[in-house]
Amino acid sequence: MARWQPSPFLRASAVIHAGAGAGLLLAPAHWPLAVGALAANHVVLTLAGLLPRNGLLGPNITRLPADAAARGEIVLSIDDGPDPAVTPRVLDQLDAAKARATFFCIGRRAAAHPALAREIIARGHTIENHSEHHWKRFSTFGPRRMAQEISAAQDTLAQITGHAPRYFRPPAGLRNPFLDPVLARLELRLATWTRRAYDTRVGDPQRVLERLANGLTGGDILLLHDGNAARSPAGQAVILDVLPRLLARIHAAGLHPVTL
Repeated sequence: MARWQPSPFLRASAVIHAGAGAGLLLAPAHWPLAVGALAANHVVLTLAGLLPRNGLLGPNITRLPADAAARGEIVLSIDDGPDPAVTPRVLDQLDAAKARATFFCIGRRAAAHPALAREIIARGHTIENHSEHHWKRFSTFGPRRMAQEISAAQDTLAQITGHAPRYFRPPAGLRNPFLDPVLARLELRLATWTRRAYDTRVGDPQRVLERLANGLTGGDILLLHDGNAARSPAGQAVILDVLPRLLARIHAAGLHPVTL
């Protein structure tokens, strides 16, 4: 079990809380200052949980290491599946481009489609932990509930595929200060992204493509969805319209999709 080391911001937050508590006891007349300091700190803590790419609450992988970037490697990360109506076609598109991807799978969906989860692995991709149920209120959970949700997915995915995930991505990327110590105990690393296109809400393939491909460079981690995907004007999951064109842009840029 990894020993948890709180981030500098969480250490500072602990000092603020301790100082405010001591101030209320020793100088109660100055309570507005203590309450104001606590309120300001909680505002920043909340904002940190609502901004997926920041590292205030703990280590957060938003890009590949410098050596991988120098080799022209990028990651296509695909969330919220597996979806039997979409994922097999995504796998075919990746095969056609000889590209690898990382699928952040929901435990319950993998349990409902175990053969498809195993096919993701068999085709050379990796599966990582995207929680057991993908609750929208995940970021409001306390440490016990959060640990249960993550560890349940860890067990589900490991049992189905034979490979224990090494990375975790919270639903919608949202979290709170309890997540980092839970991940340390479970020996998982938080991984978000460099760029996303909101393709669960945006069904315009060109808009999604440009948001992902503009400024594309080595080390990028891109976020798409095979589950919960918005529908294109043609009526299919937008990733199916976007992925072949995105892979062509990646190839033209001399970049190579790898697993996380």
